Amino acid sequence: MKPTQLNIEQLITLCISGNESAQLEIYNRYYNAMYNASFRIVKNSFEAEDIMQDSFLVAFTKLETLKDPRIFGSWLKRIVINNSIHHYHKISKSDEVPIDGILYKIESDTSTHESDEHCSYKAKQVLDTMQQLKDNYRMALTLNLIEGYDYEEISEILNISYANCRTIISRAKEQLRQKFATVYETKN
Repeated sequence: MKPTQLNIEQLITLCISGNESAQLEIYNRYYNAMYNASFRIVKNSFEAEDIMQDSFLVAFTKLETLKDPRIFGSWLKRIVINNSIHHYHKISKSDEVPIDGILYKIESDTSTHESDEHCSYKAKQVLDTMQQLKDNYRMALTLNLIEGYDYEEISEILNISYANCRTIISRAKEQLRQKFATVYETKN
């Protein structure tokens, strides 16, 4: 059977035994999602690529520690997000400024209907507006709204209290609403 026809549990078993084609198949399946998760945090395409590559290496070397292969995707995403946040904090401490000129890539099928294009445009507006938020607001909202983490998980990832996490996300959502209200008012 070709690796493209195997489920994740079978691929992980092959990876543990050192099968490189199984590793490549897992990489191909998860590459885009992991790159996007990292990019939303570090806001730099090259850094996101490096972090994603390093995260795959860590995951492949620690596959034996994964208790349930069915949760591989969320386990890998957690590695990517933790590495991205660690990298972001490292850059912030050294006063380096990440490149902000890279826009999110929203993939759309060329044969989409007009309503689909409108939804893609709206999603792009939300993502672009989120980039204007303070970094801690942007990270918390990204983890909550885009990556799907709950407050408890976010407080662990960002190493903040649960109450502080709720406050940050609440304030971030309010700031996002205000930015949209300002944009809407200027258009009318």
